[in-house]
Amino acid sequence: MKKAFKLKNIIIAIVLVLLLIQFIRIDKTNPIADPGLDYFSIVQAPQEIETLIKNSCYDCHSNQTVYPWYSNLAPVSWIIKSHVKEGRQHVNFSEWGNYPAGRRGHKNDACKEMIEKKEMPIKPYLLMHPEARLSEDQYAKLVSWFTNE
Repeated sequence: MKKAFKLKNIIIAIVLVLLLIQFIRIDKTNPIADPGLDYFSIVQAPQEIETLIKNSCYDCHSNQTVYPWYSNLAPVSWIIKSHVKEGRQHVNFSEWGNYPAGRRGHKNDACKEMIEKKEMPIKPYLLMHPEARLSEDQYAKLVSWFTNE
């Protein structure tokens, strides 16, 4: 009887904590982006490459993040916000024009390497964003793009 009572109290406590953390909201405001600084304003890419990068990279690596419905649920929202913050720190396609030429080259090489190793897009993102999944051919096209860019 005591074990059942303890288990019930633990479950109630967990549910209460999950309910209470819903009041801790993330800021989903995107920074203002100057379209003239965007990667595709500076780099002339074929439409296919632009579509692949926008579908697979821009949510975390630009100031044009589209937050899905589940970004309203804590603690998932905190993880998403953390991924976006970290992604923008590594490369922000909306800020491409602010990078000096040498840094652009470094960022370009990093993009190539992460795509080549299939470390990007990250697996959790792909679970909820099927449009971001890349075929072998698409991975190869992006690697080639970033190699030659």
